[in-house]
Amino acid sequence: MILKALAVAGFAVVAGAALAVLPAQAERDLSAHATVKTNFAVGPWSYEANPKYKRKEIDYSSPEKPGTIIIETRKRYLYLVLAGGKALRYGIGVGRSGFTWKGVEHISRKAEWPSWHPPAAMLERQPDLPEFMEGGPSNPLGARALYLGSSEFRIHGTAQPWTIGQAVSSGCIRLTNEDVIDLYGRARIGAKVIVN
Repeated sequence: MILKALAVAGFAVVAGAALAVLPAQAERDLSAHATVKTNFAVGPWSYEANPKYKRKEIDYSSPEKPGTIIIETRKRYLYLVLAGGKALRYGIGVGRSGFTWKGVEHISRKAEWPSWHPPAAMLERQPDLPEFMEGGPSNPLGARALYLGSSEFRIHGTAQPWTIGQAVSSGCIRLTNEDVIDLYGRARIGAKVIVN
């Protein structure tokens, strides 16, 4: 029997059996997947995130209490309100035309390397999508997901850093995997999320 080994987007194929790379290993080396075009790319993008969207602590005046997340879709930033008139600012990708929304939700659940079940409406629009994807580096939800109330919307990671600052999603808010891991560690279940 001839053994073939081929590494593609975090998977190894050995003698026809797919062996998934463990998410923990992938997390330790997210840079190993930085050049893999995954997560349903939608055009000719640069592989680098725009440096203006780099995570940064800033002065930020808000009547909201620390721990609140404020999303400014037009500016393409998410703000995690901190104490003392400060916030952590993260660059984001937002919903494309026809898929934007505004409102107030709360984080109802958090998941590491979440699996993905595309909503029925998305499967109707894009019938070539799988009905289910296991969590991992090539999953569209990325390294972490924060679920918003009972809606189908999430704040999640992406393996497409070049989409940060763009309007490309079906309504979810995306961050780089590095940023969503950071936000996941700070955000609490029940935290208010304001989408403007």
